This record gives sequence, structure tokens and C-alpha cells, in this order.
Amino acid sequence: MAKGKIQRRKDEPGNLIVAPKGEEDPDNAPPKFSLRYLSPDYCITACNKEEKAAFADTMKRMSQLTWAQLRQAPRHGLGYEKIERESIRARIPEVITADVNIIAFRFHGKAPMVGFRAGDGTFHVIWFDRGFQLYGHS
Repeated sequence: MAKGKIQRRKDEPGNLIVAPKGEEDPDNAPPKFSLRYLSPDYCITACNKEEKAAFADTMKRMSQLTWAQLRQAPRHGLGYEKIERESIRARIPEVITADVNIIAFRFHGKAPMVGFRAGDGTFHVIWFDRGFQLYGHS
């Protein structure tokens, strides 16, 4: 091979990343995660190292389940619970319209990460309620 030339490699099975085909039912797929709309008052930057590690671990564990399985899991386990809008003590971003359910997953012990599920199966975290001050907890 001549110096400076790039040789083209033949594609072999197992060496390619293939995009999913067609529209998949988000309920039968694992969640995707987004911090795009994260509130500055309940931000992950306020979390300590242990809480940040717990968040990463929780995302990993949740990504092994489908939304349908997460819905069936216990709310203080990997499952979630619906939070009434009226109980939220912080400003609710405009992206969470009146028809959108606010849900909470536990990310560190019983401390919840609260946000919403988009139609494509993405869970948008809005608040890390590490001090249990965002809404009334039971």
C-alpha cells in the first residue's frame, strides 16, 4: 500500500451499526433519557457524586426494561408514579402542557427524578428532587 493512502475496509457482519427499521411502539421499547429541559433550581449539578452515580446506575437499569415493564414495576423500585400538576411547587416549563402527565422515578433511594414521557418514549428529567421539596411525598 502506498504511503498516505487510506485503504477501504470491507464491511463484515458484526462491524456495522444498523439503525432500527420502521416505527417501533415506544411502550415495547426501553426509555431514552433527556436532560434538555432540566430546571436550574433542581439541577443535577446540585447532586453529589453518590447521587450522580445513582442516577447513571438507575438509567442503566431502566434501559434494560421496556416502558410497559416499568409501568408494572413498584413505584419505589424501578417503576414510576404520576404526580399531579397542582402538587408541583416549582415553575412548570411550558413544554409540559396541560395534557402531559408528570411522572416520578426514584434515582437515589427514594429521592425522585421528576419529568415527563414524550411520545417517542423519551423521559425528560425536569427536576431532581433530592431534598423532597418539589411536591408532597407519601
